[in-house]
Amino acid sequence: MGDRILTTPEGLPAPRQATWHRLRTPRHPRIWFEILLIAVSYGVYSLIRNAVPEQKAQALRNADWIWRAEHSLGLAFEKTVNHAADSVGWLIVSMNYYYATLHFVVTIGVLVWLYRRHPGRYAAVRMILFLTTAVALLGYYLYPLAPPRLMESEDFIDTVLVHQTWGSMASGDLKHVSNQYAAMPSMHIGWSLWCGLAIFVLAKAPWARVLGLLYPAATLVVIVATANHFWLDAVGGIVCLGFGTAVVCAWYGALPHRLPRYAHGGAPGTRRDGADGTGSSPGASAGTAGAATAGAGAGGTGAGAGVGGAVPAPAAEPALASEHPGDPAAPVAAPVS
Repeated sequence: MGDRILTTPEGLPAPRQATWHRLRTPRHPRIWFEILLIAVSYGVYSLIRNAVPEQKAQALRNADWIWRAEHSLGLAFEKTVNHAADSVGWLIVSMNYYYATLHFVVTIGVLVWLYRRHPGRYAAVRMILFLTTAVALLGYYLYPLAPPRLMESEDFIDTVLVHQTWGSMASGDLKHVSNQYAAMPSMHIGWSLWCGLAIFVLAKAPWARVLGLLYPAATLVVIVATANHFWLDAVGGIVCLGFGTAVVCAWYGALPHRLPRYAHGGAPGTRRDGADGTGSSPGASAGTAGAATAGAGAGGTGAGAGVGGAVPAPAAEPALASEHPGDPAAPVAAPVS
């Protein structure tokens, strides 16, 4: 007789199904791995983004086309917002610093918050951010675009250059180490919307959820007022975020906020509960029930021996529990009767 291969209802060999299940199961993140991963990923992103050839002539032609397209839609409002904001000194300076700093500060802050408060969902939400950024690189290669402030045919104000604010790599001395024609899509919008939605769907405090919605809206005003982006660049950022979200949902089979709050493989004592963050671990419940059953069995045996002197029956062999409850690939042995 030939060897039989155990298969699952999906038709995959059991070991392969177990591996597939393990890869798609949210696991507790490791702090040093995450720090290294984020640092290396951002370094690679910056390297690739800045290595894109600065096709100035094509980027300016694309900017003219975007500007004409917005005019045809009756939504070419960037210049009006740019000039209005620039007329209020303290406001535009604040917007310059907002553009230069919060893009990084808020994103890192949300990552830390997810790691500490939602470890089971962290990997999925982080992967959305990574995929959003990765697909944006294609946009920089395939569609070089000059920001409004660099358009030679229009009277946009480069607010960083005029007000001499620091921190932005879009103007001044730092512009020589940053690709100036990578405006489409806007990752200021892609990242801020990622932050805002993560806060909105996972935070419990109403004020935090409101801030989550206001953050990407404020970022849209800032990128337009500082003449760093057209509003259509923001649409490109939203499309990139939608792509990243769709891929992650297909991989995990659920929206990230529907995944368990506490993941498998956490530190001892960490809860591994459902999406609402309440309840106890299934493993702990099974262990408690098993202990109670064993105690009851021991009590019954002792009572029988004391009354009739009967020899106690052998204890039933324990069941082999799956490491991953609900895993069809893991074997389960029934107790011996």
